[in-house]
Amino acid sequence: MMGMMNGPMSVGMIIVCGLLFLLVLAVLVLGVLALIKYLRRPA
Repeated sequence: MMGMMNGPMSVGMIIVCGLLFLLVLAVLVLGVLALIKYLRRPA
């Protein structure tokens, strides 16, 4: 980046990275909960 690191681009990248991280975290949590619910089901 040519001097754009302190501009709105860096803020946008931080927001996008944060949203992606939260999305991945939510998917992992939902997957674990679904797995626990599936394993707890009586065979």
